[in-house]
Amino acid sequence: MPSYADLPLHYGQVPPWLAKRMSLLGGAIVEAILTDYGKGEVIRRLSDPCWFQALGCVLGMDWHSSGITTSVMGALKKSINPRSSELGIYICGGKGRYSKQTPAELTAIAEKTGLPGEQLVYSSKLTAKVDNTAIQDGFQLYLHSFILSDEGEWAVVQQGMNDTNHMARRYHWHSSAFTSFTEAPHTFIYGRNQGQILNLTDVQASLTKSGILQLTQENPAHLLPEIRNLVMPCRHHVKADDVNLKRLGSVLALAYDTRPADFEALLMLEGVGPRTLQSLTLVSEVIHGTPSRFEDPARFSFAHGGKDGHPFPVPTQIYDDTIHTLKEALHKAKVGESDKKDAIRKLSQLSQQIEQDFEPNSSLDKVIEQERRDSWKYGGRTVFGKAITPTPPKSGEQLTLF
Repeated sequence: MPSYADLPLHYGQVPPWLAKRMSLLGGAIVEAILTDYGKGEVIRRLSDPCWFQALGCVLGMDWHSSGITTSVMGALKKSINPRSSELGIYICGGKGRYSKQTPAELTAIAEKTGLPGEQLVYSSKLTAKVDNTAIQDGFQLYLHSFILSDEGEWAVVQQGMNDTNHMARRYHWHSSAFTSFTEAPHTFIYGRNQGQILNLTDVQASLTKSGILQLTQENPAHLLPEIRNLVMPCRHHVKADDVNLKRLGSVLALAYDTRPADFEALLMLEGVGPRTLQSLTLVSEVIHGTPSRFEDPARFSFAHGGKDGHPFPVPTQIYDDTIHTLKEALHKAKVGESDKKDAIRKLSQLSQQIEQDFEPNSSLDKVIEQERRDSWKYGGRTVFGKAITPTPPKSGEQLTLF
């Protein structure tokens, strides 16, 4: 069934210093999921819009904008495809002219893997046709990404724009989640319900169509089913309403208030400072969290901030430490030394244990203020430049973490 949320349409490019880090961390996260849960779980998660948004946030993109879709898929394609033969995951298509290369890319993959190329190309074209024509909602597709495993399971992430209201809508497909291309096939659709639209994939429209090739028939408009919304506001700043403060507070408590000696697993992360531990805990949840944990994707922007400075500048040094720790853990696990990888997994479990009895006692604004104040220490950076040393705080002024 479809779901709706706002994605403000943003233009511009990801700066090279962030794009490189997004590719490295995104690739490591996908590899960790694949190692622990398999290829099918990678495909399933990419078809989950809440998880996808959380991934974009933890990678340091603008937490609420349409740019998450293009930047995340671009970063993953760059990191995954050179290792596709090893990982068994392939990413085709992309934004603009790259989307038109999808059929040729799928055909080439089919020749290598023995998968049914014509069927895959048909699926790619039909998913785009459905979202661009069968659902006439005012959004024209400009991005089409087809993610495929060498076992034949696939997901599609595609996005359309509406120049009139400056909004974007993201569509998610999963090959295992539907039985018909033309009858309620989506895992989710991201976009605000803006009134009546023509949706020939609605189950109620079965009598008004005989197939996708008959989309030109005149049919009554149908409202998409209404289910829980994930609203991405147009404002840039993060508010308390965007974040589950109990969950975020437990992450901060684990990072700053709890002695590592209390948790044997954390001893495997010796040398990792509190701020890096904060980021690693959120990364751990992206890797190991269950679907219900991603209902507030803005929370994951407290791992590595955002390129536009919201909720705070990207702490490049912490980002690099996170990448190094995760990649080192994956490397050691390949040779039988899984202690560090297990410790990273344990972080999400520990924060959830703390969360059970945790009560926030501070404001989100204070946390953001502290992050911005300390940004210069961690190599803070945005598209506008590097963070500068702030005016020293007043005597005795100190942040109390939740």
